[in-house]
Amino acid sequence: MKSKIIYLLLASILILTSCGQKDDSETSNKTSNELEGEITFWHSFTQGPRKEYIEKKAKAFMKKHPKVNIKIETFAWPEFHTKWTTGVQAGQVPDISTAMPNDVSLMIDADVLSDVDSVVSDIGEDKFYRGPLKEGEKDGKHYSLPLYSHAQVMWYRKDLLNEVNEEVPETWGDFKRVTDKVSKKGTFGVSVPMGTGDMMASRFLNFYVRSHHEKLVKNGKADLTNEVAIDGINYWIDRYHKNSPKGSLNFKVLDQANLFYQGKTAFDFNSGFQISGVETNSRDLLNKISAAPIPKEKASDKDKGIETTNVPIVLWKQSKHKDISRAFLKELYSEDDYVDFLLSTPGGMLPVLKGISDKPKYQENPTIKRFKPEIDMIEKQISQGTAIGMEDGPNIEASILTTQNIIEEMFQEIVTTDISTEDAAKKAEEKLNRQFEIMNR
Repeated sequence: MKSKIIYLLLASILILTSCGQKDDSETSNKTSNELEGEITFWHSFTQGPRKEYIEKKAKAFMKKHPKVNIKIETFAWPEFHTKWTTGVQAGQVPDISTAMPNDVSLMIDADVLSDVDSVVSDIGEDKFYRGPLKEGEKDGKHYSLPLYSHAQVMWYRKDLLNEVNEEVPETWGDFKRVTDKVSKKGTFGVSVPMGTGDMMASRFLNFYVRSHHEKLVKNGKADLTNEVAIDGINYWIDRYHKNSPKGSLNFKVLDQANLFYQGKTAFDFNSGFQISGVETNSRDLLNKISAAPIPKEKASDKDKGIETTNVPIVLWKQSKHKDISRAFLKELYSEDDYVDFLLSTPGGMLPVLKGISDKPKYQENPTIKRFKPEIDMIEKQISQGTAIGMEDGPNIEASILTTQNIIEEMFQEIVTTDISTEDAAKKAEEKLNRQFEIMNR
């Protein structure tokens, strides 16, 4: 596993040479049943009610266990891949952390996680929805706990569609026509993000490919050169030139979302987090937004989920206080508190535990009520979709696909040079497959 971690770091343009994992034994200093010691918790809830909720939970846990200290560190989601890979080499990883979903397969393969079977058992495995839980499984053990779910859908401005006398696009052909018409009226039809350090271009290409019944990863190999993938690349290059701000060449997820929050784009692809984003930035637009499934190849095709994200939380193997870590993880799922956590961003974080969305406290939330059709639709997409590249189950290839920015670099190269789409796609495909081969040795 040492060589795989080092390779991963090199692929991330990092030069590191040492690796040493502590064993998975309990190393707490406690001499009785009383919890005692300090744990570090990394998470990416960097602002707002979610951050405040986690801090509140940590304080309540420390009050209940006065000999425990929980140190919290926050950082943006796109930083996680680099933070954990460098942290492993330096021996500076936390006790518990949130994680990027597609990183979990790499983390399991690198043997840096401890199982959370006892936490799953204490909560009740049958209480979890099966899909989110299985993404962290290997050889019959659970190595991650799903914390919440969401799915990517198409968000749009109802008022702008009315201005151009158009209905909600059902197909990619419809989407092209409508975004062209909106752009001619002075609003960007859609922003096409291609920035490295994130996975947005991979996401947009995956929307097109999956809706045309193809995959970016097939039988353990990248497939960017099939007819559908080439069409998808050309589709988004065309949308970039005709509908998008030119700066989106370097956009990451927040750059992308902020345009929609501020009313500068007519369409965006995102989860229910769009609701809180618009409410915070442009409250007057809240009545003007809605969501629909990702466009299809043909109008006669059935709607189906494409990309589902089940955000996990993990226990690190180097943790000195796994007893404390496991106890705190369990506390995060206490029913009333878990509902409060989800409602810290209503509609954005959807439950991974059965029956939560039926609770009166959940249903009576004003945002849940206001956007019930959209949230119901997103929940349906969650049950049908998967993480990018994981249509056939969790795998290392999907992790590499979404963390190494090869697709993002491909899009940027097409836009900024004279390389053909076919040559750029072939180059990116070969690069991905070389990395897949090394990681599977």
